[in-house]
Amino acid sequence: MTVTDVRRDEEALTFTLVAEFDAPPARVWQVWEDPRQLERWWGPPTWPATFDRHDFRVGGRSAYCMTGPDGTKSRGWFEFTLVDAPQRLEFNDGFADQDGEPDTTIDPTHGIVTFEAIGDRTRMTVLSQFTSLDQLHEMAKMGMEEGVRQAVGQIDEVLA
Repeated sequence: MTVTDVRRDEEALTFTLVAEFDAPPARVWQVWEDPRQLERWWGPPTWPATFDRHDFRVGGRSAYCMTGPDGTKSRGWFEFTLVDAPQRLEFNDGFADQDGEPDTTIDPTHGIVTFEAIGDRTRMTVLSQFTSLDQLHEMAKMGMEEGVRQAVGQIDEVLA
C-alpha cells in the first residue's frame, strides 16, 4: 500500500496523508499536472472524477465532477496558489454548485502537497488545512479521510 500515514490534528485544524511511490518526484508530479492522469485517481474508486478544466498555474483554476455509484454528482474546484515543480503545490479546494461555480456557503480547504525524493522513490505529503473544527468534523463525517486514502491508493496504477 502506498499510504504510509494518516493523521488528523484537531488542535492544528489539519489532516495529513503521507504516501510513498516507486517513482521520482518529477513523475509523481505529473499525476497532479496532467488532468487525464489526475482524474484516474482524484476520486475514490466508487466516485471517479472528470476534470472539465485544469489550469495548472498560480492563479489557475480547475473544475471537476465526481460521480457516485448511483449517478449522484458532486462538483468541486481548485485554485492554485503555489506551483513549484516538482517540489511543492498549494491550492484552495472547494465545493461547487451544479454549474461548477464555487459554493460560497462552504469554506474551501487549503491543500499543501510536497514531494520529497527518497533515493529513486518519492514521499508525497498532502496536508489539508481547515478553517474551523466544525469544518474538519463535517468533512470527516462526509468520509474525507477514507476517501483520500482510497484515492491516493490508486496512484501506483497511474504511475505504472
